[in-house]
Amino acid sequence: MMRKTKPILLFIVSFALILALSGCIENKVPTQKISSEKFEKLNISNVTTTWNLSFLFSTREDASAKLEELKLRTKNINETYRPKFDNLTGTVLLSYLDDEKEFLKSLDILWAFGDAQNSLNVNDKFYETFLSDIQDLSTEHEKATSFATIKLTSISKDDWNKIFDEEPRLEKYKPYLESEYIRFIYHRPQNESHAEYLANISNQRMKLETNALKEITNNVTIAGNITLDNGEEFAINSESYYSLLSTDKNRNNRKKGYDKRFFHLINESDKMAKLYSEKAKLDDLYARELNYSDYYDAKMFDSYLTKEQIDVMNSVFKERKNVFDAYIKFRKDKIGLDQLRPYDLYLQLMDEPDKKYNYTDSLIEIQKSYSKMDPIFNDIFIKTVTGNYIDVYPAPENGKQPGGYAMSLCALKSPSIIFMNYGGLIDDKKTITHELGHDINFYLMGNKVDYYYCGGPEYEMEIPSTFNEELFVDYVIENYDKDTAVAVLSQNIGEYQNYFTSQPLITEFEYEAHKKSDTTNNISGADLNSLWTNLSKEYRSKSIEYYNEDSSEWTSIPHIYLTNNYYTFNYAVSKAISLSLFKKYRENPEEFNKNYIEYLSVGTTLTPEEKLKKYFNLEINKKLFEDAMDIVDLRINELIELENKQASKR
Repeated sequence: MMRKTKPILLFIVSFALILALSGCIENKVPTQKISSEKFEKLNISNVTTTWNLSFLFSTREDASAKLEELKLRTKNINETYRPKFDNLTGTVLLSYLDDEKEFLKSLDILWAFGDAQNSLNVNDKFYETFLSDIQDLSTEHEKATSFATIKLTSISKDDWNKIFDEEPRLEKYKPYLESEYIRFIYHRPQNESHAEYLANISNQRMKLETNALKEITNNVTIAGNITLDNGEEFAINSESYYSLLSTDKNRNNRKKGYDKRFFHLINESDKMAKLYSEKAKLDDLYARELNYSDYYDAKMFDSYLTKEQIDVMNSVFKERKNVFDAYIKFRKDKIGLDQLRPYDLYLQLMDEPDKKYNYTDSLIEIQKSYSKMDPIFNDIFIKTVTGNYIDVYPAPENGKQPGGYAMSLCALKSPSIIFMNYGGLIDDKKTITHELGHDINFYLMGNKVDYYYCGGPEYEMEIPSTFNEELFVDYVIENYDKDTAVAVLSQNIGEYQNYFTSQPLITEFEYEAHKKSDTTNNISGADLNSLWTNLSKEYRSKSIEYYNEDSSEWTSIPHIYLTNNYYTFNYAVSKAISLSLFKKYRENPEEFNKNYIEYLSVGTTLTPEEKLKKYFNLEINKKLFEDAMDIVDLRINELIELENKQASKR
């Protein structure tokens, strides 16, 4: 998962998705040279496993001082530029954009520090308050600069031409202005009072997100203890739950763990339904105030996608869900069961599924999986894993959040902050390379294009992470023993099932839950549980015997509580693109690398559609999703052939 800093660029939306009016502009931006002359081997004695965030701020006091400084800078920007915008000139606009960019870079760094510290311990009151103060600062800045948003979204084409003609240096910001302002002429605040009202809604939404993530960490994912068949007491939390289901060969133990969490989530559902419904109402209110039909409509516009494209994707995945039946049968036969149940779906198909792998050994293997990629991959890999940029090990008992993410530090042109909960299982290796994919992408952009262009829609940002997963799977198939290779390939196909069924399901659930929240005052947990279960039936296989009770799985999914709504469909889109790219990579690695490095580097200087077409001649349409399912089918056949070869040697 990628986590970008909060959507703080001016007023409209997140980091820009850029419409290039004058072609690719990256050559106009000063760049930092990245060495790529040799493939340096990792020295494991240099590997670091905890963050050292002092390069952001040395102390809490320094961070707090920066917060106060930014409050003053917000005031100064307002006082300096508000009167000048009455008769806006190109020179004034250029100066404003430069000053605003420096403020936003500072705010990004401040947010990264606060969010990272909060991730390490959601119960640390200082950072909980500090994060809230940053959210308030972001809101106040939106209000203070709303004069610019209103002005820049209302300028006519002729007046824009005059502004660009009188200040040639504005050319470098032309695509940014098109993306962030000109295209939003029908989706803008009406006046400063309206902008202030919208900023306050945004602040409420951010507070609800922080509250939800704290609830998930402290309560929703903490299900209590079970007694294993050997008499051991076992605590079910965010990390131990998946470890139990993926490593314990004792089916009764897996069932106990699954049941404990399944019914615990139901007990949590009323509380989370209330929180989610409140958030959903604010989401759609915010979007409608900006002339969208709802927040989903806003999300599609922001992502340069259409609802029809996503509907086509969902229909393909539903129609072709039977592709996974051969894989389900393979898993059932491998485990030796007559019928699969939900607690059988995670078990790693290895003789020793609970085998633990050393973190540094995993890094060495991941490095080797990059051997056919451009050497720049290795340069960034070394810099990141040896530079205190990754916090590796879980600590749920100390309030560390579950999951993992990579947070861009384009503002500093440095590697990303990577947050992990590495448990040592074989699938944790893929988590490392997934997050490193984000890191490579962010680092390339940060050192190639202007800060304003360092970003993109989520599905674009997920492409390098999911592509990295395919690199690792191929490395395992070629280099591991066949039993382990079968287990990893099987697990990867299980993740395809997650990408192409579970992730679209989550987005559909969000969409329907928002509609339900819009028309119902007191939504119960049972209401959303029923919605989740009925939608899941459209995606899931009949070959698996699910529980009769409605599932509350939605309560524990952090993505649905983000202010950045409708995140998970991006995983499905990105994986479909990644599989097509991986096919091109296998056919011609050298040619692919030239295009891929450029693709990852240009950021938002081109629209997503233009980038895919220019570098890979791909489009997001039914063919892309059909091709993705064809590749899944090929991977399943590869798995069966690999297993048959192994069986013939026994």
